[in-house]
Amino acid sequence: MGRQRPGPLRWIRYVYGARLPDRYREWVLHDATAKTWLIRFAIRICFEALPWLAAAFVLVVTLTPIPVPLLLTGLALSLFLGLFFTLTSADELAEVRLGKHGFPRGTGKKVRAEHGRPATWP
Repeated sequence: MGRQRPGPLRWIRYVYGARLPDRYREWVLHDATAKTWLIRFAIRICFEALPWLAAAFVLVVTLTPIPVPLLLTGLALSLFLGLFFTLTSADELAEVRLGKHGFPRGTGKKVRAEHGRPATWP
């Protein structure tokens, strides 16, 4: 049957940690082991951070006289730092996501290594 990709609403739920139905199991494995797994992971983290960054922007603009360019710089820096610290645990977080979908611990690293990709990052 192949990999069935979740629709936009299911993907958003997946980004925030929801377990997808079993029919998406192979897609989840692909998501955590593809050549682009780390880029996919980073995109999910950015997408997950967007509502928080937008809320922080509105709150700070409303309550303080901080210039918008300075605020945007601060928010970009916070996104960068959050992304950096999350990416340092990307392989473990991918394993947790795979485990949530029924795969045994170590599956992501094993599959990436079998395909000649780095099993971990950095």
